[in-house]
Amino acid sequence: MSRARFEERLFGVLRWVVIAVLALITLVPFFYMLLLSVKPVDALLLDPGSLWVSGRDLTLDTYRAVLKPTSEGGQGFLRMLANSALVSLGTVALTLLAAVPGAYAVTRLRFFGRRQVSALFLAVYLFPATLLAVPLFVMFAKAGLQGSLTGLALVYVAQTVPVSLYMLKSYFTTIPRSVEEAAALDGCSRLQTVRKVVLPLALPSVMATGLYVFMIAWNEFLFALLFLAADPDRWTVSLGLQQLAGGVEVPKTVLMAGSVVLTVPVVLLFFAAERLLTEGLTSGADKS
Repeated sequence: MSRARFEERLFGVLRWVVIAVLALITLVPFFYMLLLSVKPVDALLLDPGSLWVSGRDLTLDTYRAVLKPTSEGGQGFLRMLANSALVSLGTVALTLLAAVPGAYAVTRLRFFGRRQVSALFLAVYLFPATLLAVPLFVMFAKAGLQGSLTGLALVYVAQTVPVSLYMLKSYFTTIPRSVEEAAALDGCSRLQTVRKVVLPLALPSVMATGLYVFMIAWNEFLFALLFLAADPDRWTVSLGLQQLAGGVEVPKTVLMAGSVVLTVPVVLLFFAAERLLTEGLTSGADKS
């Protein structure tokens, strides 16, 4: 067997070994979390290391306890899911509304300080979130937005616009200028070119950026704690999960059910958007 053939087979085997190891590292913790969420507390105490639950022991009472309103003795996660969804979707909409034209302007338009603008936006991430928390809290409190979901969404927008602009700018650079020039020859204005040509071609990048922003807003804890701690009716899922983790009287099975409730929406959203994330809509756009 030649050396090239041997290396090809060796790396072919190693590739699948690495994929299997990474899959185990990723899936086993989630599987154990899901298993604990449907396991009675008694069964967990008897055999905490078991990676299986029998059919007679399987229970959904933990999810009922998590989703049931607090007025009925539950944890009120259903309301928190609605709050998190409103904040996250609002953050995505406002972020893309600002980042898409901003990224296009930095990429295509010529103006003084164009390079410095994108660098300044990215420099926001040089400052830790804890450094910005107090000034933002004081500013929004004076504006009367303390304790509101709208104020929290605006805070998230301030955090997500810089990285969204940087991500979209990198993609807009790959779109051929000849496509826009062809649209201009057909009589399209700049705005029409962006709306009818650039945005359809940039849809995979816009979807990926929107999903990334959604995950940031969905999982964020520090600003949610700072802005919403005084009003439990406006809590997001991350705050509710922290309450479960810090409660001594809350069974760990209920905590795992809350973790599953926090994780599953993002996973489902990712799989639903997978086709648009992986589709190459720009293929064949620039034909010679």
